[in-house]
Amino acid sequence: MQLKAVIVDDELASRETLRNYLSKYCEDVLVIGEADSLRTALTLIPALQPDVVFLDIEMPFGNAFDLLEQLSEINFETIFVTAYSHYAIQALNCSAAYYILKPIDIDELVLAIDKVKANKESNKPSVHTQILIDNIHLANKQLYKLVLPILDGFEVVQVKDIVRCEANDNFTAFFFVDGKQALICRTLKFYENILTEMGFMRVHKSHLINLQYVKRYRKGKGGSVVMTDNSEIDVAVTKKDEFLEKFK
Repeated sequence: MQLKAVIVDDELASRETLRNYLSKYCEDVLVIGEADSLRTALTLIPALQPDVVFLDIEMPFGNAFDLLEQLSEINFETIFVTAYSHYAIQALNCSAAYYILKPIDIDELVLAIDKVKANKESNKPSVHTQILIDNIHLANKQLYKLVLPILDGFEVVQVKDIVRCEANDNFTAFFFVDGKQALICRTLKFYENILTEMGFMRVHKSHLINLQYVKRYRKGKGGSVVMTDNSEIDVAVTKKDEFLEKFK
């Protein structure tokens, strides 16, 4: 399966590097157009109808999210290309969008292409980009949508519906307000990086909790918290002061 691609990046050297990598390492990708600005991309993408767009996040006069919002239709997969930005990476991970970091790692590039091809070949509609756009507009991060990878695809949940997360080797168990559970093939550290700024706290090496669902704190060396689902979670001694500070 051949993928028609458009590259959007304001830096010529970056476009050339990506184009060369795609030509050498991704034979199924054909670059059919390049844009050096958001304005050019807004005309080029609808005209060429690519299968995938490589989109630099930070550009003059706007960013990748501004571009996507202005397109009347998103009928392509997006692979974001970015220098490290905590805000951007958090948003991308939350929506499970495809991205690669600058300087481009060839293995990451090939992996992103493989994911796009698999999605295209299965004829599954991609919701990752739209979820990303929706999340960015929300001031209350508890209303963010989180894409959780499961065995036969993915599940979309709202952050506010997660009571707590628990480490299970290289998996993370999610516990929801409606009593449902899900075991996700990602580490607790991965979700700690995403959810900490959304009202969660890792109170123990094995537990990440949504602070809005804390029902009671019981004193002790580290103490423990009782959540609204009546689970009782130990608080590590090293986390006790930080946890209590959250409730002052």
